Amino acid sequence: MMPAGQVYNRNSFLDNLAKNLGRERRHQVKRPEWGHNPQWGVLKGASQDELVEVLKKQCLLIHTDVHETVSSELPALITHLIKEYGGKSVVTWDDPRFEEFGLSGLPKEFNEEEVAVHVWDQEGGEENLAFSATADIGITFSDATLAESGTVVLFSDKGKGRAVSLLPVIYLAIIPKSTIVPRMTQVAKHIHNKVENGEPIPSCVNFISGPSNSADIEMNLIVGVHGPVRATYIVVDDK
Repeated sequence: MMPAGQVYNRNSFLDNLAKNLGRERRHQVKRPEWGHNPQWGVLKGASQDELVEVLKKQCLLIHTDVHETVSSELPALITHLIKEYGGKSVVTWDDPRFEEFGLSGLPKEFNEEEVAVHVWDQEGGEENLAFSATADIGITFSDATLAESGTVVLFSDKGKGRAVSLLPVIYLAIIPKSTIVPRMTQVAKHIHNKVENGEPIPSCVNFISGPSNSADIEMNLIVGVHGPVRATYIVVDDK
């Protein structure tokens, strides 16, 4: 382990700076009060239905399919999409919301249809990564969803491995309608509040806006270099 560094002549250095600036040395900084906060005005007062429409419009620009459904019809829609995409291997999070939304029985149903299913196991180690790397479809829930940019936000946790949304060819995000907010401003505030209150926060927060998109200096778009080739969002009317 490297020894801790030591700062020499700090006080004399800072005193000299203050002297040359023609003022007393300051020992603390007061955060400025901003006169304008335009970020809070974007989509202010929009209803959940209006935010859904904004999300759908943005997804047209980021090559992402959007489906809308209700909780009772969610299992049937997912089954339909997996068949439509020709998926033969599926990896999912170990997330209590799968049970809450009536999806806990899908692994058994998929196996009967000869679709291999792997649920992320926090003790699984390399097995999780190996399955995810060859999976056709990865399925997660969105923890927060940004209407303005068509972005799903994923908070990492024990059963919520990053590989599920990163390595499969197709990524399917289930978006509870209640999670949709106008833009990144609201999510940043949520995380900031948790830090201020001393609450634990995820070690990794992922902002995913559709499939992987890359472009070279000539602006030639290439899809799927750094993640899924295709992304589909399912908006569920949960409340």
